[in-house]
Amino acid sequence: MNILISGGTGLIGRALTRNLLADGHHVSILSRSPQKYAAAFPDAELLQWDGRTADGWAHALAQANAVINLAGAGVADKRWTPARKRLILDSRINAGTAIVAAIEQSPRKPAVLIQSSAVGFYGENPGDTPLTEAAPAGDDFLAQVCVAWEASTAAVEALGVRRAVIRTGVVLAAKGGALPRMALPFRFFVGGRIGSGRQWTPWIHIADEVAAIRFLLENEAAHGTFNLSAPNPVTNAEFSRALGKALHRPALIPVPSLALKALFGEMASVLLGGQRAIPQNLQSLGFTFQYSDAAAALRDLL
Repeated sequence: MNILISGGTGLIGRALTRNLLADGHHVSILSRSPQKYAAAFPDAELLQWDGRTADGWAHALAQANAVINLAGAGVADKRWTPARKRLILDSRINAGTAIVAAIEQSPRKPAVLIQSSAVGFYGENPGDTPLTEAAPAGDDFLAQVCVAWEASTAAVEALGVRRAVIRTGVVLAAKGGALPRMALPFRFFVGGRIGSGRQWTPWIHIADEVAAIRFLLENEAAHGTFNLSAPNPVTNAEFSRALGKALHRPALIPVPSLALKALFGEMASVLLGGQRAIPQNLQSLGFTFQYSDAAAALRDLL
């Protein structure tokens, strides 16, 4: 299979690309800095793109069986200034618009497009109700970003392209992503719950994230939205205790909400909120999680 990936150099994209290459697939990665990543992906094709248009890479779609759109500026990388919030939104909409334009122009359409999104779609703190894919969108900034992100490639369906939208939770990986930063205070014996600890943590092991994307890529019955999070979400307090146990450290020192808000501003909502997301549609299609228990996932990674 020939697969075109935008955002292929991020945490999910790197793991997915290596998994696809190991199985003999041809992978083309759209990157603003292809030379920077050439050594990391010697067996992949890296194509220059500006994240806004189809210039310079649209020809690759004529050979692509599938497109996976993971592109978007990091949500928790920097404090949310007005300019940063605009970048978070625009980077996602522009990437989706460029991909739709390229598919429209291509004489041969890909069979499927996997569109990235996040469980932030449901709002920063919708409470204890289990959230299936049928739950409505929230009204905060990240929820609005997710709504626009998902809509950015919706037009490909009218072109006959099967589309699956993945609403991903917190991806747990040994290197990169949130887990190393979450584990750091525990390593220094100062770890604990964040805020009240009652907020839900919709987590997923990187191995299951990759496997789920592969499953949706290859299953012709997969279309619509899918929560990519483990079937057993836990509260932040429960996750913190499991993280401390995996590192053989206590989980006794809470991080006050006011301190986080003072340090990160509006971005603190990412840490203080959470969603009790349930992967109903994914499991209904027959996907089986390798890691459904947070403690087991953390032991494996740490």
